[in-house]
Amino acid sequence: MTENVRQNKTLIYIVSTFAILLWGMSYIWTDKLIAQGIPIFYFVFVRILIAGVVLFLFNAAYGRIKRIQRQDIPKFLLLAFCEPFIYFLCETYGLKLTGSPTLSAMVIATIPIFSVGAGMLFFKEKINAVNVGGMLLSLGGIIMVVMANGELGEHFILGIVFLLIAVIAEVGHASLTKSLAGNYSSQIIVMYQFLIGSVYLLPLFIFKGIEDFDAHTYLSTDVMYPLICLAVLCSSLAFSLWVSTIKNLGVAKSSIFSALIPVAAALIAWALGHEIMNTRQWIGIAVSTLGVVLSQNCKKDIT
Repeated sequence: MTENVRQNKTLIYIVSTFAILLWGMSYIWTDKLIAQGIPIFYFVFVRILIAGVVLFLFNAAYGRIKRIQRQDIPKFLLLAFCEPFIYFLCETYGLKLTGSPTLSAMVIATIPIFSVGAGMLFFKEKINAVNVGGMLLSLGGIIMVVMANGELGEHFILGIVFLLIAVIAEVGHASLTKSLAGNYSSQIIVMYQFLIGSVYLLPLFIFKGIEDFDAHTYLSTDVMYPLICLAVLCSSLAFSLWVSTIKNLGVAKSSIFSALIPVAAALIAWALGHEIMNTRQWIGIAVSTLGVVLSQNCKKDIT
């Protein structure tokens, strides 16, 4: 491996890790909004719309706006349908209905298992036995981190169904992103993804999101601060970085980083004093990290 290639790989891993840390923080900001009783259809729509507008202004300022080619319109429409529309709604409702962030995170952490199949089937991506072992090891570590006792919500099973739908939507999103990444920049793909997604979410926002609108609450600093952080940092920035990850690592290998979001969330919650980490969880973090390293092994790949 040449020095330039090694440096490029290192940069991609740094970018991937930063995106995961931002998404880990998103759990805390989202939890704050839910705790305040803000409707999901309200804050998901506002988050996506702000993210799309920010990216549009950024691309316009640098003269990077590129029209969607006619043959790619169906892909962009389906991309936005998978994520943000399906994924964000199902993930948020899944977290709410299960009443257990721990078990919800475990379901979301199964993304790599589905992504490996998608990467091999649709993009002929190569993985080896070490990669597979690393993914399984990382998932085991994740389970060690997020396993905790807690009461299950009244609609637990329905919540699990929502989360599984979110997982499938994320795999579809990654696959479509991979197919578009060769013709469009990361910022352009995410910009159209969020602008189209906001159109999908608009009817739900109008009829459900602002049904009991209270300007004093909905536009307060306590609501707008986490909302803007979610839109600018966790959507505009993190998703733009993530497209680069998928483009360079592929659907299968990039997905193992997304599976570490629960670990990142646990670490951030611990650092902010929201959660106390026990010995088992620290061991799980070490195991997950080792699994990520092994999942990126490039020797003797097999299809």
